[in-house]
Amino acid sequence: MKNMTVADFTALTESNAPAPGGGSVAALCGALGAALSGMVANLTIGREKYQDSWKEMEDMEPKAKALSEKLLDQIKIDSDSFDAYMAATKLPKETDEEKAVRREAMQKGLKEAALVPLETAKMAYEIMDYAEAAIKRGNPNSVTDGKTGLMLARTAVLAAGYNVKINLEGIKDEAFVAEKTKEIVEIEQNAIRREKEILGL
Repeated sequence: MKNMTVADFTALTESNAPAPGGGSVAALCGALGAALSGMVANLTIGREKYQDSWKEMEDMEPKAKALSEKLLDQIKIDSDSFDAYMAATKLPKETDEEKAVRREAMQKGLKEAALVPLETAKMAYEIMDYAEAAIKRGNPNSVTDGKTGLMLARTAVLAAGYNVKINLEGIKDEAFVAEKTKEIVEIEQNAIRREKEILGL
């Protein structure tokens, strides 16, 4: 999916196909947020006026780029995990044995469908470190790009979080649900707090 044109990806998202959906779009938002942080770094490096920031930007840029690439991969990973769950729902359910196999496959699918966006949220939250550096110490002429990257990171966290929580609703493993709910809520709260702090809201 990451190699599709923007127009094709948007059209597929808008179609009646169940995937890509919110989880994949969250990953795309994160990838763009990381890319914007890297952009500010590249617009800082080599400019004499901002020489004091070169080293930090040189360290940050490849990390932001790598994170952007990982998030692009998450677009398809998220869609694949949802497809796997949907495949489980279509398993035969005529006999008790078939019903048990189907239930187990659906539970496994739901767990994976929750874990994938949780990983997206974690990666998106990491972007905030790079966006903060871009905003505070990068080329000030590109500060709005850094701020846009920060807001995309927060959006990616919250959007991925919605997808985590809706899949957790169908999981019977209470310990798993409690652990992952605590994890995603903490990431969401931290993302909201940090955005406000960095933007001075």
